[in-house]
Parts: sequence; C-alpha cells; structure tokens
Amino acid sequence: QVQLQESGGGSVQSGGSLKLSCAASGDTRCMAWFRQAPGKEREVVADMRMDGSSTYTDSVKGRFTISHDGVNNILYLQMTRLLPEATAMYYCTATRALCGSGWGYWGQGTQVTVSS
Repeated sequence: QVQLQESGGGSVQSGGSLKLSCAASGDTRCMAWFRQAPGKEREVVADMRMDGSSTYTDSVKGRFTISHDGVNNILYLQMTRLLPEATAMYYCTATRALCGSGWGYWGQGTQVTVSS
C-alpha cells in the first residue's frame, strides 16, 4: 500500500510561483502530478520515473519542474510563471508498475488558484 499526501497549494497572481510537495510512503516505480480544472477532465502535468527521467505536458514545458527526493520519498512540482489556466486541483499519483500503465495510488489533492 502506498499513501500520498500533497501540500503546497495556494493562491497566487499570474506570473507567480508555487512549489507542490507530495510525501509518499512505500516504494513506487513511477510518480506523477495530475490536475483537474473545474468542468474539465483530469490531465497529466508531469511524470517521473525512479531512474530520474521525466516527461511534461506541452503547456508546462520550461515553466514547471518535477523532482524527487529519494531519501525522504517526496515528489515535488516547482511551478513558475503561472497562468490563470493553471488553476486546478493538483493530484499526486504513483504506481509500482511502469509509467502510463495505470495509476494505483492517489493523494487527496491540493488546490492551486492563479488570478489574473
């Protein structure tokens, strides 16, 4: 069983920054950040494998950075130059399988609100 707990969400103005954290218990093979805006489907923002490789959705490339503290098993998402369209509930997720093969574990989410 893997438990995930997000933190770090909040309200910022357009152009601002936030850093999300996800404390994980248990071993995982791949972790990711998803987000879900009101009225929209949940979408992947970025994922990271335990070998350190990562991928990003096009809309956040160059502005968001995913990282993982292997000692404390914490997944981060550094978000810079935030835009109002980034407003969403952000979820941490993990799997013990390969990335993209199905996410077995989810956190409760942390809200990010970006005002113009």
